[in-house]
Amino acid sequence: MTAEGRRRGRDETEEERADRMWGELIQEVRVAQTGVQILFGFLLTVVFQPKYGKLATVDQAIYIVTVVLGACATGALIGPVSLHRLVAGRRVKPQAVRLASRMTFVGLVLLLATMTSSLLLILRVATHDSYVPYLVAAVVAWYVVCWYGLPLWARRKHTARSGD
Repeated sequence: MTAEGRRRGRDETEEERADRMWGELIQEVRVAQTGVQILFGFLLTVVFQPKYGKLATVDQAIYIVTVVLGACATGALIGPVSLHRLVAGRRVKPQAVRLASRMTFVGLVLLLATMTSSLLLILRVATHDSYVPYLVAAVVAWYVVCWYGLPLWARRKHTARSGD
């Protein structure tokens, strides 16, 4: 088959594309929702532990920030479900997919921040060592590479350019 004869992309209407993209997005959100909900659930129990009162003021502040970030991440990652429920049948799926995609991205950024502050708190309490910020920075760098760097690299490398 010649280059001119090859099909590019999918032969689908805007609505069919929105349906497909919605299904893909919901599968992605399910994975992230599970992680953030489990993490948030554990975070909520910390304050009720006897050791919480013995934490340094800085560690209590890190905990509060972590819980707020976890709550925000949970809200952003559950948001697409509510959005879908409230706009279903209104013929706005393409717009809903774009909005839900943005909400999911924000939720992932907030999840990254939640995991970062959780790791910082846990390692500060567990070790009291000066290397903790460096270890947390290394883990965050790993998350950034896996969650954003490699996907953006793949998108840039493999996205068809006009005129190719």
